[in-house]
Amino acid sequence: MEAATLTLSPIDDDALLAECRVETFRAGGPGGQHQNTTDSGVRLTHLPTGISVTARESRSQHRNRKMALARLRAALEEQARPEKHRIPTKVPAREKRERLEAKRRRSEIKRRRGKPDLED
Repeated sequence: MEAATLTLSPIDDDALLAECRVETFRAGGPGGQHQNTTDSGVRLTHLPTGISVTARESRSQHRNRKMALARLRAALEEQARPEKHRIPTKVPAREKRERLEAKRRRSEIKRRRGKPDLED
């Protein structure tokens, strides 16, 4: 599998915002009258990649926009990071032998639990 190569996000906040669709909405939740009447929640959708992040913790739309930008940068960096190739490990032969021996012992114990024969 080849990792997708993406260019890192622009350093400047304005350049990154130019690549995004910005939506504002009522944040809702706890916060009282001020939060319920202003559109302080921010949703950023990065158009080239389709990544969407939201921030609605603060009552200020400007603070939420900064938080959403930071989350978007983190998501873009995560997506740009190449995936590590997994090298499957093998169970050592000694460990296999020990497991099988433990299973044999356990099955012998269970086999001896049976009801005694009535022929005696």
